[in-house]
Amino acid sequence: MAEIVVGIASSHTPQLSSGVDMWHDHAERDRRNPQLLGKDARYHTYDELLAVADPALRAELEPAVWDGKYRRCQRAIEALTADLAKADADIAIVIGDDQRELFRDDGIPAFACFTGAELVDAPPAGEALARMPQGIRAAAWAAHGDREQVHPVQAELSAHVAERLASDDFDLTVLRRQPAGRSLGHAFTFPRYRLGLPPATPIVPLFVNTYYPPNVPSAARCHALGRALHEAVRSWDTAARVAVIASGGLSHFVVDEDLDRTVLDALEAPNTQVLQSLSRDQMRSGTSEILNWIVAAGALETRQATVIDYVPGYRTPAGTGAGMAFVRWE
Repeated sequence: MAEIVVGIASSHTPQLSSGVDMWHDHAERDRRNPQLLGKDARYHTYDELLAVADPALRAELEPAVWDGKYRRCQRAIEALTADLAKADADIAIVIGDDQRELFRDDGIPAFACFTGAELVDAPPAGEALARMPQGIRAAAWAAHGDREQVHPVQAELSAHVAERLASDDFDLTVLRRQPAGRSLGHAFTFPRYRLGLPPATPIVPLFVNTYYPPNVPSAARCHALGRALHEAVRSWDTAARVAVIASGGLSHFVVDEDLDRTVLDALEAPNTQVLQSLSRDQMRSGTSEILNWIVAAGALETRQATVIDYVPGYRTPAGTGAGMAFVRWE
């Protein structure tokens, strides 16, 4: 029987991997973003947010503050890396969202599994690379290799998970071949490049459409999916040590500390009702990646969650940035 031996969750924002000297570049993109999801769960322009922002946020932009927060994040990533290495997992189930990397307008599934033998990470090149903002390019090493990289997939467990989830009335898209010209997304490569998942350890990618309406699943549905995933792993008749990794989040591109702390407190409690009741209006834009964490919480609810650190990474006086969080389940 397969056994889940560790669970971890990590933000994967470029802010973590670009170097603190690039936070100004990330801030410039915020200023140009016409759809910033505010704490009121409505979209705003940068100027609208700045007009109502707390003036105290300017103290969060001091170089020493940025440097201290960046260092905290690196220590938290090192702690998760150590947890993953100690667990010595045979397989890693990675729960993440695709951002038009593998899925595009010809089909964006609410949930998907891949049952082929491997997925390829193809780094941007040519015009795509030239158009990439400086800060994103500086963090690209955490999302892509310097050349095409093959990520092995545990196809048998992927197929088993897909079958069991379908039996539990989850409607899944199942892929056996990677679409030509498309890459495995950064949510799924981040554990390899930043959390030390060994190159030979196969993954089981579980795709959740958090970003693109109208078929974004609810928080309650995501938690139920996690519970079904747990049972699917337990029912796989193969001895294997399995890691569960949630990738992405928390609030961005506007930092919402209250929401982030509500989620983290509910994970630690645990408080399933709070996690399941998060509204669809809140789960939009980058903040929607919290849904990946909720899937993991369902799969890991028999284990105790511990918040390693939470770092509200403000990068403008309007309160934009990323709520960067790091959690383990033991």
